[in-house]
Amino acid sequence: MNDLHRNKTLTWTLLIVFAAVLLYALGARTLVPPDEGRYAEMAREMFASGDWITTRLNGIKYFEKPPLQTWMNALSFTLFGLGDWQARLWTGLCGLLGVVLTGVAGTRVFGARIGFYAALVLGSSFYWVACSQIDSLDMGLSGMMTVALCALLIAQRDDASESERRNWMLVCWAGMALSVLSKGLIGLVLPGGVLVFYTIFSRDWAIWKRLHLVKGLLLFFLIATPWFVLVGLKNPEQPHFFFVHEHFDRFLKKEHHREAAWYIFFVLLAAGSVPWVGVLVQSLIGAARRDGETTKFRPRLMLLVWVAFITLFFTKSNSKLPGYILPVFPAVALLVAVYLDAGTRRGRMITAALTALLGVGFLVTVPFMLKFAKHAGEDVLYAAYQPWVLAAGLVLLIGGCLALLYARQMLRDLFVVVLAVAGFAGTQLLLVGFEPIGQVRAGVNLLPALKAAGAANPAVKVYSVGIYEQSLTFYLGRPVTLVDYRDEFDFGLQQQPELTIPTIPEFVARWRLDAAAGVHDVAITRPEIAADLQRQGVPLRIVAADARRTVIANF
Repeated sequence: MNDLHRNKTLTWTLLIVFAAVLLYALGARTLVPPDEGRYAEMAREMFASGDWITTRLNGIKYFEKPPLQTWMNALSFTLFGLGDWQARLWTGLCGLLGVVLTGVAGTRVFGARIGFYAALVLGSSFYWVACSQIDSLDMGLSGMMTVALCALLIAQRDDASESERRNWMLVCWAGMALSVLSKGLIGLVLPGGVLVFYTIFSRDWAIWKRLHLVKGLLLFFLIATPWFVLVGLKNPEQPHFFFVHEHFDRFLKKEHHREAAWYIFFVLLAAGSVPWVGVLVQSLIGAARRDGETTKFRPRLMLLVWVAFITLFFTKSNSKLPGYILPVFPAVALLVAVYLDAGTRRGRMITAALTALLGVGFLVTVPFMLKFAKHAGEDVLYAAYQPWVLAAGLVLLIGGCLALLYARQMLRDLFVVVLAVAGFAGTQLLLVGFEPIGQVRAGVNLLPALKAAGAANPAVKVYSVGIYEQSLTFYLGRPVTLVDYRDEFDFGLQQQPELTIPTIPEFVARWRLDAAAGVHDVAITRPEIAADLQRQGVPLRIVAADARRTVIANF
């Protein structure tokens, strides 16, 4: 049972089942706001307009991020139509690509067993699996950065031929260029910083001669530059906003209101590594030691620097969002795989025991889940989620206990396979079971009433008053007119002020005029705003409502 990594049938079966479940589950849930609705809607508008240069959200210029994910989602809509799984297809493929590349890099650099372990570890790590099924930019960026990391590792190994080194380094440069097109300059800054610090710690100055800098930079700019030139020519206001405001201001200032505790990424690193958190620290510490490593290139040190630099870089930033930490997990998976191959039985047993204890924790939490409801009437949603959390807890408990048994018996391959299956299955249960809660957060239960009121008809004006529903806009298939709401639209509305109504009194005046003229208007707003409009005697009819939002009409 310690040669499972040599069993090609098992390897391909695990990969096919992983890919099938991962991709099938992309369509199992409603797009949850804000991120999923936002990026799906941007792609829908690109698909509908045919403008693949200027990115827009709700019809308003939106330059916070580069276009790679929007392009891929719009391409998915073009090929397969509009839908939930189509909106998540790019992130799902990036997650799958990351697992495959991590396994390939592990095999080429460290050996077959470690490559097998690395793919299993990444493919079952809670955060990587979860983000693979969420339509956000972080997985797209992480997928492209994994291309860069794995290509760099394969290219720089001591036994690489000259042609291998050149070709894999060109793949690395392409990965960095696509990372820039995914989320901006960090696609170059992060790998560049890692390389600088690796050089300092390893004193391997010759690595800079092995990067194929001239060819690599040429390829990098050939891929990354054209869109920035075209969008800047078409929208002269874009370069300053994107490069200055969205990079330096976001990193150095607190105006984005995305601050968090300094230790947040360390917590996310631990939580995201489940079910492998029991060997996380040992794996990182072990990477700093040579332990008989005689090669010129030190891949474990490179991986450690990758994890440490990215984590500390965003820890220093004044803008902290959970997804920022995602690119470190392929490196973590490789280091964990190295430890699992050579580490102690005690470490594996601790990992299995912690997984079983986590399962117990889920089971204990189930009776108290109704307390998580933050809005009236939503306790029934958490009641519906309870069986799924219960099932996930049982899977982790049983998987942890089995893995503990195999760890004790020194059946390393079987231990890794069982724990990986438990981690992946548990995560899937938690994600799929979230659907009733996701539906309410997205507001899709209001869609039938909205469409019955004519909101899907372009001839009917639809307003969004004091609120913007990211997912509802996508499901309606049309932009809405913002009222008394700017937030992330502020820069775009400075360029296109005609696309908004600045204040509620101005909106009320238009609403009254349309009602008197028999022009049909619909508005989505917060319950308290709807109640205030009623108190003012504004002519309206409540079309639909839930605890989070109210839909009104003037007819």
